[in-house]
Amino acid sequence: MKSLIRTLTALPIVLPVLMISQLPAQDVTEIGGQKIVTLTRTAVSKTTPEFTSVTLAPGRGMELIQITANFPGKGNVNVLASPDLAGAKEMLDVKDNDFGDLGYRLGSALLVPYPNRIRGKLSDDSKTLTTAWENHIITLPANNIGKLPTAERHAMHGLILKAKTDDVKVQDIPGGQLVSGVIHAGDFGGHWLSKTDLEVTITLTAESVDTTIIARNVGKEAEPMAIGWHPYFALPSGDRTQARIEIPAARVAQVDNYDNVFPTGRFKPVDGTQFDLRATDGVALGQNFYDDNWSQLKWKDGAVTVRVIDPAAKYGVSIEGLSPNIKTIQMYAPPTQQFVAIEDQFNFANPFGKEWNGMNTGMVTLKPGASTRWQVRLHVFVP
Repeated sequence: MKSLIRTLTALPIVLPVLMISQLPAQDVTEIGGQKIVTLTRTAVSKTTPEFTSVTLAPGRGMELIQITANFPGKGNVNVLASPDLAGAKEMLDVKDNDFGDLGYRLGSALLVPYPNRIRGKLSDDSKTLTTAWENHIITLPANNIGKLPTAERHAMHGLILKAKTDDVKVQDIPGGQLVSGVIHAGDFGGHWLSKTDLEVTITLTAESVDTTIIARNVGKEAEPMAIGWHPYFALPSGDRTQARIEIPAARVAQVDNYDNVFPTGRFKPVDGTQFDLRATDGVALGQNFYDDNWSQLKWKDGAVTVRVIDPAAKYGVSIEGLSPNIKTIQMYAPPTQQFVAIEDQFNFANPFGKEWNGMNTGMVTLKPGASTRWQVRLHVFVP
């Protein structure tokens, strides 16, 4: 396993923060064929960090491109590891593939109707795979594969990475702004059951950035549903080894390896391992590689809270999962990069897989007319 980790961490990764573009940022008004939206507010506190902006792309499934926060004495800090608008446009409009996979390589993509990986029987042309839910066959794009010769092609990170958003509206609210929109996902391009509307709302105030997704079954049959996101949180100091992570979880899912990252259906307690990140001031990342899924989450005051702390930069961000259906936290943190992806999601990876032996894997069953809500709130602080 250690040799595999060393191999993987040496492999090249598409780096959102290092993308270089010749396009001037001020010329970028559209991404994904729709106008970008920027929520803004002016910081007023001279002692407390405050959020100041959120930039998102309705033409790419309401993906968050950047969030900024003002830290007194430092000015605006980028909360997400992401290129500027020109770099984002180049990645998403020029370099991306048909599936929109570069969407989860920057900022924070919203992941519906499944975050994480799904395995299945691969088609002869290796472009799709089939899996099953309650005797219904589901055909998905086989859009991801690892780098080793033993890698297995699979589906990953949902079906709205290139979705357009209707009824986009920006409103002023006390202390900030709000944007809302509806993604009429239907049957997700023929890949899912029933029909779904997604109501997305993102709210900016001094104290918080809230992202809410309501998935509503507007079709005539039941469907499985899971929601998550893929935010790359920046480490402003550039010193990843001393950055500290707090995840209030008692167990971690075992995986086959860090190339496929497929669950085995077994869990191990975090006690006494590098996966025990429950300390209130977090645990230093050091040189540890993570692409893991935590569960048995500890909720407090109506939230499961993960904290990313960068002591050298006197910077911290807390990620509050507010929806009871959030059952797992996925963290992706390669030691060669200056970011940490913290992914609040409903489900375990490969939720339809036989390895789970009938366990509830976090997929919510939506009957016609029913809905489910996913909500995550961010705060910034000085540790």
